[in-house]
Amino acid sequence: MADLLITDIKGLVQVRDETPHFTSGTAMANLPVLNDAFLEITGDVISGFGPMDRLPSTRPSNVISASGRFVFPSFVDSHTHLVFAAYREEEFVMKLKGATYAEIAASGGGILNSAKRLQSCSEEALFEASLERAYEIMRTGTGAVEIKSGYGLTVADELKMLRVARRIGEETPLTVKTTFLGAHAVPSDTTKEAYIRLILDEMIPAVADEKLADYIDVFCEEGFFTPEETVRIAEKGMAYGMRPRIHANQLHRSGGVQAGIRAGAISVDHLENIGDDEIKALKGTSVMPTALPGAAFFLNLPMPPARTMISEGLPLAVASDYNPGSSPSGNMPLMISLACIRMRMTPEEAINAATINTAYALDLLPTHGSITVGKRANVFITKPIPSISYMPYAYGGDLVETVILNGKVV
Repeated sequence: MADLLITDIKGLVQVRDETPHFTSGTAMANLPVLNDAFLEITGDVISGFGPMDRLPSTRPSNVISASGRFVFPSFVDSHTHLVFAAYREEEFVMKLKGATYAEIAASGGGILNSAKRLQSCSEEALFEASLERAYEIMRTGTGAVEIKSGYGLTVADELKMLRVARRIGEETPLTVKTTFLGAHAVPSDTTKEAYIRLILDEMIPAVADEKLADYIDVFCEEGFFTPEETVRIAEKGMAYGMRPRIHANQLHRSGGVQAGIRAGAISVDHLENIGDDEIKALKGTSVMPTALPGAAFFLNLPMPPARTMISEGLPLAVASDYNPGSSPSGNMPLMISLACIRMRMTPEEAINAATINTAYALDLLPTHGSITVGKRANVFITKPIPSISYMPYAYGGDLVETVILNGKVV
């Protein structure tokens, strides 16, 4: 017998018998929904579902009625900087007065500002601050998340960040994947080449020794790390068991997409500045293009050309980029709204992008991203809403009523 039964579901969203691969091209518009449904959970996995007229006669004592409500698989947020010491709202004011991202960075702001604050923050204080944000994203429907380092920029502080990220995965119901992003910026007290040598010779081995990172990332951008440096760092990380994922083409045509493909990255993220060459290069690869509409919105950058990418047959993932400088929100329903409103994605495409495709981008597709028997019981129940489209339509609305992670109500 199941441990938990959800009945009278208005629409059970993203129901699939299996999910062998990501969704791409025209298939992204296909979002299977089972109307008037039930969902069974046994232990921490989905054990059954179906239409209400086939509801099993034997029922557990723990039953939730979802009348008038939709049930979704929890969002998978495949790109965040959730672990940081302090917000940077003062830089927000500088932006409002006309300062550019590059100008803020050159004045000691940006990533180096976050690094300075993090270096003076104890590991325990960093964990407590980050834990609050972890519960914040759970409340808006996220059940699995990637967390990067990159605000440490020293061996000790990068390790500190990754230990905090791992601890969040151990002490909360969230599924957490971690990424080493030592190549996020160059500290002001060293040269780029000396810092790259530190990353290659000390940081990567230390991270691997403590088994702290699943992935390695590089900020491939003008003024930060070149495509050649990106590949060099990514390949060293891969030799230590960390699969590459790359910050690519955020501010300029940086060559980040092509570098990610050369390095065998699982994803290339941002893509505010890509064109035909990058789209052509991505065709036929297993690299997941990932849009971060919160960052593009916050920085007034062009949105990734979702309609062109999808029409060319590419997959697309949507993640939050939750960070203190350029996307201070981990609210995935809001990211779906931005994907629809600003990137012209349909609700079905955006939901696929934030579940199945982000699960693929974190190597979690066998266990997350859809309502499939045997997958992790990570779901949420909405408040009464009229349709799936209402979620992106009612942008900023508080629409998540009940969160269930690992089979338990959070």
